[in-house]
Amino acid sequence: MENIFNFSKNVFQNLKQEYNNNPSLSFVLLALLCIPLGYAFNSISLALLIIITIINFKKENFSFEKHLIFPLALYFLMLLSLIWSIDKDRTLNAISKELPLLLFPICFLLIRSLSELEKNKIIKGFSYGMVVFSFFYLIKATFRYFVAQDPSVFFYHELVTKDVNAIHVSVYMAVSFFYFLVKPIKTNFDKLSLSILLLMVFLLSSKNIVVIFIGLLGFYYIFFSKIAKKLRLRNLILMLVLLFSLPFIGKVKERFKQEYETIMTDSSVNDVISKGTEKVYNVSIKQAWTNQKFKPNDFFPGTAFRVYQFRIFNEFLHEEAIFWKGFGLDASYSKIEEKGIQYHLFLGDENQEGYQKMNFHNQYLQVFAELGVFGFLLLLIMLALTIRNAIISKNYFHIAFSILMISLFITESFLWRQRGITFFIVMYCVLNTNIKSQKTNVI
Repeated sequence: MENIFNFSKNVFQNLKQEYNNNPSLSFVLLALLCIPLGYAFNSISLALLIIITIINFKKENFSFEKHLIFPLALYFLMLLSLIWSIDKDRTLNAISKELPLLLFPICFLLIRSLSELEKNKIIKGFSYGMVVFSFFYLIKATFRYFVAQDPSVFFYHELVTKDVNAIHVSVYMAVSFFYFLVKPIKTNFDKLSLSILLLMVFLLSSKNIVVIFIGLLGFYYIFFSKIAKKLRLRNLILMLVLLFSLPFIGKVKERFKQEYETIMTDSSVNDVISKGTEKVYNVSIKQAWTNQKFKPNDFFPGTAFRVYQFRIFNEFLHEEAIFWKGFGLDASYSKIEEKGIQYHLFLGDENQEGYQKMNFHNQYLQVFAELGVFGFLLLLIMLALTIRNAIISKNYFHIAFSILMISLFITESFLWRQRGITFFIVMYCVLNTNIKSQKTNVI
């Protein structure tokens, strides 16, 4: 605890010094650190950044960065979709939720371009902040365990709450982990931070993030670490051993087992959800794609549900005029619900909401279905630009962020959540500003 206190004191002193050089820097970091907190904190941090940017704006500080055009264009397309939206109330509400996509790029246009040192200090502050959050989550879970004697409090949504979302938090922790990993000189606290963040990634049990995380970790040790060339074969073997042992670890094992069963077996019994004689059956990937009707006791594991969502998206493309314009921002829910009723999905009860209330759980499909092909292309351009810049700069932290986002968007509508859009757009703006064609080390 003393180390955490000393670190917090040093961060405060550093931020105070940086504020004098670039007043907006501290508030960019504050916006990132407020992400796991309540929505009010997110909104207040954004408002403070806007105010300080306006107060300290100087004409000579204006810098045109081409990468900022694309999020602005995507937001204006969202606004434009209000004209043709099939659910104008939902679209109007969503437009305000997506405001970070507009306001953060504008702020970055008006503030002085961040130097590599300033960018690294933002990443450093965020990464240490996630370590502090990790301690908080683990301490809270420990107290809950002693009260309830339930080990599930250490895993998935139970660890961080469903509202904050385990999958989202696992992304924050994974990204922060790579900050500490690529540091050339590590203190004892840095090594402790690496261990804590690694533990959090596995406890949060996001299958997609865990697999990509291990892949990125192995790729770093094989190709980027100082001893990579000497120990490439050994590192490759260690990575493969770790990857193949992953499905046998605790709660992660249960989640991988469930996904395996949905690939190999139709209607396997879900032993976790089933109670007594009331059997619940896992929907396989094949059934999710082909069944014309489902039963109330059919359960969709993650992969099968996303296959089902891709199926109905494909049907929308053939049945609805959405290719060019989409349904409108956040307006696809009524159509998804119609499909849920058509296929007799579990429609919810007094304890659980039904599948028909869920979005596509795929950012690419979500954008295409609601904003049409132009929204889809804008998203692809942003991702292509950030991975290109990551490769040019040879900054492995940037590479890890880009690959995590590309893979996460396959399984989550990450940008349709206030925390998700804030994290993505702030990191996007910070990392793609003032790119140099040279290797840059996160310090």
